[in-house]
Amino acid sequence: MTTWKDYKQSITSIDEDEMSIIDTLSKLQSERIERGISQKTFAERIEMKQPQLAKIERLDSIPSLKTLNRYAHGLGLEIEMRLRSGESV
Repeated sequence: MTTWKDYKQSITSIDEDEMSIIDTLSKLQSERIERGISQKTFAERIEMKQPQLAKIERLDSIPSLKTLNRYAHGLGLEIEMRLRSGESV
């Protein structure tokens, strides 16, 4: 079975910034599923319509940071951002 980690290595058409968002969403969605929370129940929890949540999870659109935070908070999680030098040490 191919995993997301395996599959993403073959993707070259998505830039690094978008891939970071996709990775974060993938982890959040996996957490929702592992907890056994349906899309319908979760959408209600984060005050979103289920079709809108499905669209985000299908990546029909790239979610904003605000939307990712809303998703994370619905799971009792928090997204942390950090800055680091892009230069090699």
